Amino acid sequence: MTRAGTYPGRMASSDTPWEPPLAGTEAEHLVGALDRLRTTFRWKADALDAAGLQARVGASALTLGGLLKHLAWVEDYTFTAKLSGQPIGPPWVAVDWDDDSWEFTSAAEDAPEQLYALWDDAVERSRARLGAALADGGLDQLVHVSSADGRHASLRRLVCDLVEEYGRHTGHADLLREAVDGLVGEDPPPGWQPSSGRPSGEGISPT
Repeated sequence: MTRAGTYPGRMASSDTPWEPPLAGTEAEHLVGALDRLRTTFRWKADALDAAGLQARVGASALTLGGLLKHLAWVEDYTFTAKLSGQPIGPPWVAVDWDDDSWEFTSAAEDAPEQLYALWDDAVERSRARLGAALADGGLDQLVHVSSADGRHASLRRLVCDLVEEYGRHTGHADLLREAVDGLVGEDPPPGWQPSSGRPSGEGISPT
């Protein structure tokens, strides 16, 4: 939103498909907010070599590579185990989850193209699973994950939690990317698309 209180004219244009609708349904706005954050995060992490993905700021151990791997896991975990109770599947099945920082630290062992593809593939799966769930029962439906007293969360809660997760880590990505090469900005430029990834079929190490 501009200082005059108006939204930019490019909203929801073909050049900025990540922008949420100006006046849509609740589901459209929640999914739109999530996709805008996903896109902004991916832009901040894009087109870096191993050194760039492993760069740190100050005393923090966070890296853009670690965030790519962490958010890929969060995407898959949210829309499998939490949504339906299904196993999370590869490449996560071989992970030693006793190490609660595993995805952040193990990312240094993965090539940049693998990390980009891991996140890209996880988001593609999430979009398909969320879309199917919304079509099947909407935001009010109860999902598999529950509290200690047995109350189940709604699909709305899962989406809101993921928006919060991306909001936090996109802020981290802002600082990390600026430290790497000076890239700043609130939104990707119109027409932006990821320029990094991997050929299909290449795997990623779970350790």
